Amino acid sequence: MGVFFSYIKELIVPLGGIYMNWKKVLSTSVVFAACSLALGACGSKSSGQASSKQTLRWSEPSELQTLDLSKVVDTVSSDMISNSTEGLYRLGKNSKIEPGLATKTQVSDNGLKYTFTLRKNSKWSNGEPVTAKDFVYSWRRTIDPKTASEYAYLFAGIKNAAAVTAGKKATSELGVKAINNYKLVVTLDKKLPYFKLLMGFTPFFPQNQKAVEKFGSKYGTSAKYMVYNGPYKMTGWTGSNLKWKLVKNNSYWDKKNVKLNDISFQVTKSPTTSYNLYQDNKLDETYLNAEQAKQLSNNKEYLSLKQSRTNYLEFNQTKKEFQNKKIREAISYAIDRQQLVNKVLGNGSLVSKSVVSKGLASYNGQDFTKDAATTAGTSYNKTKAQKLWKEGLKELAVKKLSFSLLGDDDDANKDVATYLQSQLETNLPGADVSVLSLPKKTRITRSTNGQFDVVVSGWGADFSDPISFLDLFTKGNSYNNGKWDSSEYDKLITASKTTDVNNTSKRWNDLVKASQLLNKEQGVAPLYQLSQAQMLKSKVKGVIYNTAGVAFNFKEAYIEK
Repeated sequence: MGVFFSYIKELIVPLGGIYMNWKKVLSTSVVFAACSLALGACGSKSSGQASSKQTLRWSEPSELQTLDLSKVVDTVSSDMISNSTEGLYRLGKNSKIEPGLATKTQVSDNGLKYTFTLRKNSKWSNGEPVTAKDFVYSWRRTIDPKTASEYAYLFAGIKNAAAVTAGKKATSELGVKAINNYKLVVTLDKKLPYFKLLMGFTPFFPQNQKAVEKFGSKYGTSAKYMVYNGPYKMTGWTGSNLKWKLVKNNSYWDKKNVKLNDISFQVTKSPTTSYNLYQDNKLDETYLNAEQAKQLSNNKEYLSLKQSRTNYLEFNQTKKEFQNKKIREAISYAIDRQQLVNKVLGNGSLVSKSVVSKGLASYNGQDFTKDAATTAGTSYNKTKAQKLWKEGLKELAVKKLSFSLLGDDDDANKDVATYLQSQLETNLPGADVSVLSLPKKTRITRSTNGQFDVVVSGWGADFSDPISFLDLFTKGNSYNNGKWDSSEYDKLITASKTTDVNNTSKRWNDLVKASQLLNKEQGVAPLYQLSQAQMLKSKVKGVIYNTAGVAFNFKEAYIEK
């Protein structure tokens, strides 16, 4: 993502990239390639010899949801799609924009028109060429209100996108046009500082119209109901099973740089089970729980992957009890976040002072989280929590309050939910908290449908800008599951996208104020910025990891002899 804000010299964005050694995170994004012990040579080429058995065995903590990029909502699905589908750009080492299907990009002097020249040797797995029309079709399908894409809002800024998603204009009026098979023109309503970064993100990839229409409602629901144009093709996923593969796509335009024959994925929700498979050489990678991380932190194959992901509590503010600000504040102040990250998680995660993740973006040398930092709603204060709780109950005319806490059913998330339940029931007299742990897919569905009281939710940045987080909580955003509504907040976010978009200082201040307001009003309660402790076999080289946008790029990964 090295092009980000390139025209604004004052703004420094680390773009989700951190180098990492085998013991600790050194910065903010990681290439699994520290030149010695972790993942091999720095850069895409290596002097090491590839093993003849080029199979990578990878563990996932949660299920694959979909292969339909218009409907993707989770990291696992995004990773699978981004390694089996090619967009205009790919995100490489340090989140640097690398050529995908676009061989040339021309930008108009006013920054409102992008002309992409596409390579002519890219094909879909059904034999059809990949053309500019596939982008036009894909984008129109994604922002069509009938599709109900959770990511439609990201298209805002492209000409007429907002009107299309609101149902006020036809999808044909979206500012994207195929001049011919290999010339794509995108017209913007206003400058988007992060536009090129978006082009490397999953929802902006192409789709094959013939495949979508052929498979109908089954499209993307299993490996066989999909076509591919990326480095790999998906096999073995039936839509609900916990094992699948990415296999080398021999029709891929750059197949000479794809060294792996296949990547075998296995969902193991228990870190204990996963680590046992790792020790038995049945997995090349495994994630770790807190206790494992403590024990293995000095092992040469240990990694702590810092993520541009914040987990937070979201309150269902359609319900009277959570419309009460004091109740929301009391819940937040009752949680000892430092103990949560140290004792429960133990994987290098950080206490969150803002819903925006640390290391995502900075201005004048100052990280966003430093500028936006506030103790309001993010600190542990038992006395204050109990005072607010008592006042909130009185305003509600009740003496106790029972509510459920919704979360994912993997071991790590169940531990977090249990800890939160204990904190709230211990520190808030009259609080009766039940925990409901469900498979991630089910939890997401319930969250989206508003079927919760309080949910442990989370967000990973799609690109390296605070707006990637803060946009979520505006009125009408599809990810604003708690239905928090603040006209003051919305005005700040709107200003950052319109009147102040070309004034770096004003735009930054808009976003800082918005973050502080979100904390003050407890629109959501930030908990922690996630780091994932993992083990990775030292023979695995060339895997690229970025904290924002697509997480894992396996294109040039390989197994060393």
